[in-house]
Order: sequence, then structure tokens, then C-alpha cells
Amino acid sequence: MSDRVTLGIDRIKCDGHGVCADLVPELIELDDWGYPIIRGARSRSPFSHMPRRAVSGCPTLALRLQALASRR
Repeated sequence: MSDRVTLGIDRIKCDGHGVCADLVPELIELDDWGYPIIRGARSRSPFSHMPRRAVSGCPTLALRLQALASRR
């Protein structure tokens, strides 16, 4: 498995609660309607606490961690 992950969002599931932006404002900001804009979402370790915190705190389970393909 890759040692790099990215934070993704399922825009269909997202209801714009804004919990993710409250938990990790370093990674997520809200647009004018309260929906998340993910920035700086790549992490070197799949165990990075910030993306995992956002994923576990999402009330609609709209956030996910995805492994990035490793370059050889």
C-alpha cells in the first residue's frame, strides 16, 4: 500500500454541516453555502491525525482517505 494518502469528499453525501472545517481548519474551509473545500489534503502517512480526524468526525460519512499511487 502507498505511504501517501489524500482526503476526498463525496459531494452527494455531504450536507454541509461544517464539522470537518471546525475539526481541521488547516485542511478544510467552507464555501459561501457551508460546504467544504479541501486544501492541502495530502499526507505522507496514512496515520496522520488531521485527515483521520476529519473523516471520523463527519456526521454523514462524506469524507474518505484514499491511497495515492506510489511512484517508482
